[in-house]
Amino acid sequence: MEKLKGYQKQYLKGLAHGLKPYVFIGQKGIAESLIKSVDEALDKHELIKVRFIDFKEKDMKKEITAEIEKQTDCELVGAIGHVAIFYRQQKDPGKRVIRVPDEKKGPGVQGVKDSSVKPKKN
Repeated sequence: MEKLKGYQKQYLKGLAHGLKPYVFIGQKGIAESLIKSVDEALDKHELIKVRFIDFKEKDMKKEITAEIEKQTDCELVGAIGHVAIFYRQQKDPGKRVIRVPDEKKGPGVQGVKDSSVKPKKN
């Protein structure tokens, strides 16, 4: 998978804002069942939130997220507090739900409809 660019991560963070965590990381940390759960959730949803329950140290969270990325071939989109957001594009193009933008939109252009922008008359 190609690395996501900053604006793509920002776009995915926006999509993830309303999501609830699909996977919870408890005392066992990185276990085979955790990896399997994350892998299945990514196959089904492409974009997921993972919540840390027992790991409060920043270094431990970094290690765990790096291991999840490595073992599930996904990418960490962002981490805030005790929640991490992961993305992996669906392999089957017919099942893809999320379309990540290929190019950055200019400032102030997003969400503007052509009919609402009218040229000034002299």
